Amino acid sequence: MQIVTPDAGAIALFAAAALALLVTPGPAVLYIVARSVEQGRLAGLVSDLGVHAATLIHVLAAVLGLSALLASSALAFGIVKYAGAAYLIWIGLRKLFGPASAPALDAAAGRHAYRRLFRDGFVVNLLNPKTALFFLAFLPQFVDPAKGHVASQVLVLGLLFILLGLVSDGCYALAASAAGGWLKRSRTYLAVERYVSGILFIGLGLTAAFAGGHRK
Repeated sequence: MQIVTPDAGAIALFAAAALALLVTPGPAVLYIVARSVEQGRLAGLVSDLGVHAATLIHVLAAVLGLSALLASSALAFGIVKYAGAAYLIWIGLRKLFGPASAPALDAAAGRHAYRRLFRDGFVVNLLNPKTALFFLAFLPQFVDPAKGHVASQVLVLGLLFILLGLVSDGCYALAASAAGGWLKRSRTYLAVERYVSGILFIGLGLTAAFAGGHRK
C-alpha cells in the first residue's frame, strides 16, 4: 500500500488538537494514575503501553472501516459499551473485596503482575466505544481525499495520536508514581487505599455505562 501523508499544516493542527484531548483525564488516564500510585512508575508505564496497544487496534479498525460499523449499529455500540463498563466495575469489586496484597507480594509476582497490568489497560481502552467513535469523527477532519489513499492518511494520523498518547499518559504515570511514594508512607492512605481505588474503578464503570447514551 502506498503511504500518503496529510499536509504538514494538517498534521500540526491534528497534533495540537490531539494533545488537547489527551491531556484531559478520561477512564484510561485515571486507570494509569491509579496503577501508578498503587504500584509505582513501572506499573504506570506498563499500563500506558497496554492502553495504547488497544488504541492501535482502534486505529486499524478505523483504517478498515470497522469504526463506521460500530457507529451505525446500536446493538454493537451497546454491547461494547456495557462490556467495558462491567470490566471496570469488576476491577473495582476485586479491589474492594479481594484479598489485600502486600507490596512485597506484588514485587515477587514479577512479570506476571506487569502482564496483568498490560492486559487490564488494554481491555479498559479496547472496550471503550468512545475511542472508536473518536477516530471515526476526528481523524477524517484532517484527511485530504483529493490526495487519495485515505486509509494511509488515517493510519499516519492514528500512529501520531498513539505516539502523543504514550508520551502524555507516560507523564501522568511519572507524576502519579512520584506522588504515590509519598502517599504510601502515609498511614491514613494505606488504611483507605483499597477502598479509594475500588470506588474509583466502580465509579468509572458506572460513568462509562450511563454517559453518552445517545450516539451522534
